[in-house]
Amino acid sequence: MKYITIIEDDIALNNGIALALKNDDFIFRQHYKLGEFQPDEPTELIILDINLPDGNGFNFLKKLRQTSDIPVIILTANDFEIDEVTGLELGADDYITKPFSLMVLRARIDKVLRKSHTSASSIYTNDIYSFDFDKMAFCENGTPIELSKTEQKLLKLLIQNKNQTLTREFLVDRIWSDGAEYVDENALSVTINRLRKKLNAADYIQTIYSIGYIWRTK
Repeated sequence: MKYITIIEDDIALNNGIALALKNDDFIFRQHYKLGEFQPDEPTELIILDINLPDGNGFNFLKKLRQTSDIPVIILTANDFEIDEVTGLELGADDYITKPFSLMVLRARIDKVLRKSHTSASSIYTNDIYSFDFDKMAFCENGTPIELSKTEQKLLKLLIQNKNQTLTREFLVDRIWSDGAEYVDENALSVTINRLRKKLNAADYIQTIYSIGYIWRTK
């Protein structure tokens, strides 16, 4: 299941996109102003208008890119070449001008999500940790650490979405996606606590009370 955020003040268009593209793969979060978007809102792609009631999409994108590499597709009536260049230089993954075909938009969404998934690094390093998810090699200060498959899934989700709060529901859905009908509500808490202890990562894996968890970089 992929969470996609739409930030578009045209209510009919916003609803039309969510309705036309809704399927078993996509869950849409619909916003009509920039201020309605929460920075810690888990999402895998943002469809962004430029001219919004409470601000400019370019400014939003510039600020977003300071902390996040979430894929962004700009969807706007601005068809000037300079606007497209500006959007792409600020870090947009695609730029689509109105009017547009919903089939084309769906194809662009699929392309951006595939590219994002393919390009997502399997290696994470900082001054303390070295994680290679492809080789399943995890080290703290050079010392190898054994992680279970579930702990690896959880760690990868946190790392791929660093500095973003991931809700408990999102994590449970992604980690235990094997068709199990029931997952004990404490399973995630237990896995989080085990991972924290194994990595000595209390400063990195933080609990956001009543919401979920975040891998916070220093």
